[in-house]
Amino acid sequence: MRETLLRSGRLGRDLLSVDWAETPIGPPEEWPPLLRSTVRTVLASRFPMWLAWGPSMTFFCNDAYREVTLGAKYPWALGRPAATVWSEIWDDIGPRIEQVFREGVSTWDEKLMLVLERSGYPEETYHTFSYSPVADDDGEVAAMLCVVSEDTDEVIANRRIATLAELAGRIRAQVGEQETIRAAGEALAAGRKDLPFHLLYLHDGSGAAQRVGIGGLPPEHPAAPAVVPADGEGGLWTAGAPDVGPTVVDLDPERFPDLPTGAWPVPPSQAAVVPVPGAQGAAYGFLVAGLNPYRPFDAEYADFLTLVGGQLGAAITDARAYEAERQRAESLAALDRAKSDFFTNVSHEFRTPLTLLLGPAEDALADSGEPLPPRQRDRVELVQRNGLRLLKLVNTLLDFSRLESGRMEGTFEPVDLAAYTRQLAGMFSGAAERLGLTLVVDCPPLDEEVHVDRDLWGKVVLNLLSNALKFTHEGSITVRLGLDGPDAVLTVRDTGVGIPRRGAVAAVRAVPPDPRGPRPQLRGVRDRPGPRRRGGRDPRWPHRGGERAGRGQRVLRAGAARHRPPRPRARGGRHRRSGLRPGDRGVLDRGGAVRRRRPRHSRRRRRGRPAAGSSSPTTTPTSGSTSRRSSPPTTTS
Repeated sequence: MRETLLRSGRLGRDLLSVDWAETPIGPPEEWPPLLRSTVRTVLASRFPMWLAWGPSMTFFCNDAYREVTLGAKYPWALGRPAATVWSEIWDDIGPRIEQVFREGVSTWDEKLMLVLERSGYPEETYHTFSYSPVADDDGEVAAMLCVVSEDTDEVIANRRIATLAELAGRIRAQVGEQETIRAAGEALAAGRKDLPFHLLYLHDGSGAAQRVGIGGLPPEHPAAPAVVPADGEGGLWTAGAPDVGPTVVDLDPERFPDLPTGAWPVPPSQAAVVPVPGAQGAAYGFLVAGLNPYRPFDAEYADFLTLVGGQLGAAITDARAYEAERQRAESLAALDRAKSDFFTNVSHEFRTPLTLLLGPAEDALADSGEPLPPRQRDRVELVQRNGLRLLKLVNTLLDFSRLESGRMEGTFEPVDLAAYTRQLAGMFSGAAERLGLTLVVDCPPLDEEVHVDRDLWGKVVLNLLSNALKFTHEGSITVRLGLDGPDAVLTVRDTGVGIPRRGAVAAVRAVPPDPRGPRPQLRGVRDRPGPRRRGGRDPRWPHRGGERAGRGQRVLRAGAARHRPPRPRARGGRHRRSGLRPGDRGVLDRGGAVRRRRPRHSRRRRRGRPAAGSSSPTTTPTSGSTSRRSSPPTTTS
């Protein structure tokens, strides 16, 4: 057996140095064959193992167990009773070992927490192990073999990751700074094993630090001052620069006798001061975190606290940005309300003198007892007409201010919408005849009445028809009313210039819904260009005919109107994304990318004309060839 131990390296030599004669199992020459074979198996294994032999549970182990678990107890533990080696955790493992010797049944524990004193202080550790019986030839249990795997790093890392995830989950975007700090405190309080207590301080304008968060400590505790001076004199906590990292501070038990213990039976003896980094490199403040009394403050612990401080800094940055944006939005809303109130007040102030002006003018024109002379009547009629026109503009301004401030409310009632629309459209029949236009009113009776505001509906229809008459010089105007599912759809179609595509996008602005329930809403105006004119331009519109000329259509319906945004164009005619100029030929997809691009000379070559600079002979087109004027138009980007 001695030769086997000599070949086992340092551990074998340390086993030989033990005074085995003073132990219950005697010198190695007297060891029974089962003990010799079991020790050989344990020493040869690279998996951590230890052996308890006989009733005294004499301790043996291998190199793997010595390096991973035994720590400072090596080589003192060799040959001693297992109850003496692991006296600090015998209350946890002793009953399991005794059960193995008594019943001969194996045990299994996964990631069991054991507080070991293997490094000179109580240390939190986690192990997955099995106690197995070793029977002799008579079937009696002669020893206990433990195969163990330490999971301390994995368990603690997962626990800290869970704390960081809880912190990130509780800190929500678009909340104020106080709500963010309160949510962060709740998340940190859940990690009581790594953070028995915590304090959060933020710098104010004077350089001092104000306590804004506390967890695990009462507010009046001497370790939690409400204010930390800027110079740090007389204070316990001071933080370094954000790039320095956590700073460890020893806690005097005489000065702070009632510190919280967190999840442990003893209070922490140290605390770490962690900078909370700000958006511009300077620190917002610092976090004071009580340290786990059963774990060393190593690089992993420091990285964990640095990540906590970084998350707090990012959350405070987002909260302050949100509060600044909210204040900006409130300021804009206040300005908008002031603008609306101004328009409303001005409109009311304008209507009062207009009413006082139009009243006497109407009385003078209607006075049959003392009629005005013809010349004076013409003057008063001119005053009345312009006064009514100004009153109409003031009423429009008042409606606009009410619409902008959200105070315009419609009075909805069941209306025979087809008959009412025909009545409104009939008011333009005389004007259409004088302009030589054909007015087509296609409003058949609907199956049921529609709830609308008569005044608002009338304004919409009159405005649409007025615009159609203004921009239609020849052709016709069609007013059509029909049902499209649950919606009543009004379409005003004309043969005028239509709405430019960029203008159509700007025209589509949703009307806020009625808070009292659904109702028909003006959702948008759509433009459908008609056939392209030969020559590429409409003489009545200073743009390309392919984009502007043709029939225009305005649609009023209860539903969102979809619009395709205009393709971006840069100044000078070059397409912003594709680089095409107006003279180039190509095909653009919906995203504005060029799918096919042909040079200008390609058309000449395809028709038999050589490109510029070519030495090929000129080919004269035959009488049956298609002239360039009659060729189909090519899409111009």
